Amino acid sequence: MFKRVVIKLSGEGLAADSSEHFHDETINRLVSEISRVIQNGTQVSLVVGGGNFWRGRDAKPEMDKVKAHQIGMVGTIMNAIYLAEAFRIFGMKSIVMTPFDFSGFTTRFTKEAAVSHMEKGEVVIFAGGTGHPFFSTDSIVALRACELNACAVLYAKSIDSVYTADPRKDLTARRYKTVSYDKVVASNLDVADITAITLTRQQSIPSIIFALSKPNCIEVACKDNDEIFTVLGGTKVDNNIKEEYYV
Repeated sequence: MFKRVVIKLSGEGLAADSSEHFHDETINRLVSEISRVIQNGTQVSLVVGGGNFWRGRDAKPEMDKVKAHQIGMVGTIMNAIYLAEAFRIFGMKSIVMTPFDFSGFTTRFTKEAAVSHMEKGEVVIFAGGTGHPFFSTDSIVALRACELNACAVLYAKSIDSVYTADPRKDLTARRYKTVSYDKVVASNLDVADITAITLTRQQSIPSIIFALSKPNCIEVACKDNDEIFTVLGGTKVDNNIKEEYYV
């Protein structure tokens, strides 16, 4: 089991395939899985996106881009507060942290406070992105992982792994079992933004890509069982791992 992880949950993942902003069946499953992960000894923090409400890049051309991104930041905070309430109902303690003051709603992030909460078995939910426009939630995932000395970054996505090409468009696309960060960048594989990839590569933190829709996905990923996901960057000391494919 990993000792400490940062998990990226997309806003769309919280909505699942429903027409609502939140799909409670999916959220309750995730809360239950994270509870078991913590019971097994892994310290957990989450970064949640806001795509079920708003994406800055989808704003109208005439909108100010800074304002568009700020709306997206607020969307992530709404998701984080909803998740925190789901944890409370389940009987778990959690805290929502933002990089800026959102008085009465969230707590201002500090490394020391975040680590303290995780060491107590509480879930720390990071929202509000970096607090600045033009950075995706992938960026804050990598940043927090570096700051908190996380063992791994877990990206819960709509797709189950990383492929050599888009499998929906290319039937010959092969599914990676392991692939280096260098290969991800060189081949422009659609995994995470370049800022996130660069940060985790520099700090030799592996990233794990898996499908959010699979039952027990977070538990399996935290056990470092690579039968259901793709590992980027390899171990903590090896960024240039051998490329392997699933048969």
